[in-house]
Amino acid sequence: MPAPVIVATDLVKKYKDFAAVDGITFEVAPGESFGLLGPNGAGKSTTMRMIGAVSTRSSGSLSILGLDPNEHGPAIRSQLGVVPQQDNLDTELRVRDNLLVYGRYFGLPRAQVAARADELLEFAQLSDRAKAKVDDLSGGMKRRLTIARALINEPRVLLLDEPTTGLDPQARHILWDRLYRLREQGTTLVLTTHYMDEAEQLADRLIVVDKGRIMAEGSPASLIREHSSREVLEVRFGSERNATAAADLAGIGDRLEVLPDRILLYAHSGEEALAEVTRRGLEPITSLVRRSSLEDVFLKLTGRSLIE
Repeated sequence: MPAPVIVATDLVKKYKDFAAVDGITFEVAPGESFGLLGPNGAGKSTTMRMIGAVSTRSSGSLSILGLDPNEHGPAIRSQLGVVPQQDNLDTELRVRDNLLVYGRYFGLPRAQVAARADELLEFAQLSDRAKAKVDDLSGGMKRRLTIARALINEPRVLLLDEPTTGLDPQARHILWDRLYRLREQGTTLVLTTHYMDEAEQLADRLIVVDKGRIMAEGSPASLIREHSSREVLEVRFGSERNATAAADLAGIGDRLEVLPDRILLYAHSGEEALAEVTRRGLEPITSLVRRSSLEDVFLKLTGRSLIE
């Protein structure tokens, strides 16, 4: 088995009396797409900054590509690609020039950087915008350019912090396609997200994080099998009636969750659960049968929604 590219053991990051990361342990294998899933403030971005060798840990151990980031920050950063939560492109440079200038920071020859920039613009579907101003790009285009820039040094590991936050659905799917292609090429991806569908699409394996601690670990499918039912029935009776209606739904399915706007009934068959709701004479305003998701896993583990 090849050695892991990232090994974290009892990793802690404290700010005064607050532990943003509180003793997490995980490994990332070469070529794996590894996700950190959790709500805002869970400690995901703090973990990414430690992996990116730009924030020192308070305690525990961390190895990136066989090196300690507290001791070998520059050597590690030279082998990483980093896509921050907020785009930090140089708006005074044109699209292609952003790649050329960034590539020179790594000491790469001009000819190599130029060839690599053209390859990455094609990969990011931005070849026709090479001479455009950055401010003239859409949000999705800027995000793809940020990813292209992070790949200029042919990194062994690509770190993506909330890669699609703020993007419309079409832009998100285009970006997912680019990241999926990187997975196929064997690039190791480490991403944070609070979008369950993104984690399910991109992550081979993930950790569910809340309040700086790991709540669960595994592939998206295995986590859903372990912590949730096959299907979920969502019913709405109105915000004033949901709490009282929940008592009349007792015993239907495996378990029940009451949210402010809806009630979730977890069952092997959502249609059978809905039939039982109807048999009891209950008439929800709306009903929906769907497959269980990572949102349901997080709700069971923490009692809270991923997006609050």
